[in-house]
Amino acid sequence: MKLRVEVVALDCLMVRLFDEIAEANMPWMLAASESLRAAFGSHLIDLVPSYTTLMVHYDLTALSPSQAREVIAQALIDLSPNARTAGKCHVLPVWYDLSVGPELSLLAQRSGLAVQEVIRRHSEREYQVFALGFAPGFAFMGLVEEILAAPRLSTPRKKVAAGSVGIAERQTAAYPVVSPGGWNLIGRTPAKLFDRNRDGYSLMQPGDTVRFEAVGHAEFINLGGDDTPLEAQA
Repeated sequence: MKLRVEVVALDCLMVRLFDEIAEANMPWMLAASESLRAAFGSHLIDLVPSYTTLMVHYDLTALSPSQAREVIAQALIDLSPNARTAGKCHVLPVWYDLSVGPELSLLAQRSGLAVQEVIRRHSEREYQVFALGFAPGFAFMGLVEEILAAPRLSTPRKKVAAGSVGIAERQTAAYPVVSPGGWNLIGRTPAKLFDRNRDGYSLMQPGDTVRFEAVGHAEFINLGGDDTPLEAQA
């Protein structure tokens, strides 16, 4: 871990703990987040964790930039992960089908695997939620097996259905709302990923883990899934 503090704005500092994305970073990121929230207390306006950094937005009327830096330095002395910072584990049902996941066949061709093997490999792994962004409740997760990794589409779609599950490079995600997007789509989940009435709005938070569970079409519908083919929603 290489601690660096960088200026983002007059009242905002970026705490950089690592230089590379790795699943092993998350226990440290969560511990740092917990420690910083406690140290800043009511002077903290917002704290945004990501893959390797934590953005600290603080009350400039209460703390000067130099004081904020000192709070950060003191909060991270002797930092160590602990069991209390472990996130929740979510199981998301997914209907893997070409009508809602048109890149399933592309990933199969790229990897040399059968479509069912792509599905098995994607759904047997537990993924770490690294960060939220792009759209409300959109959780960046990883890492997928290298054999399943695929670059984003050269031309993003103008409209991707809510619940669409996709892969981009070695990350995977599910679209919480209808939005543009360039990820390789492989299926769809009926789970409600973003809810304004939910505490924190997003079903998932950084530090949580996710496992995708393959379900058949009937169960997908029973769970409230929308099976409208992607082309019909464009």
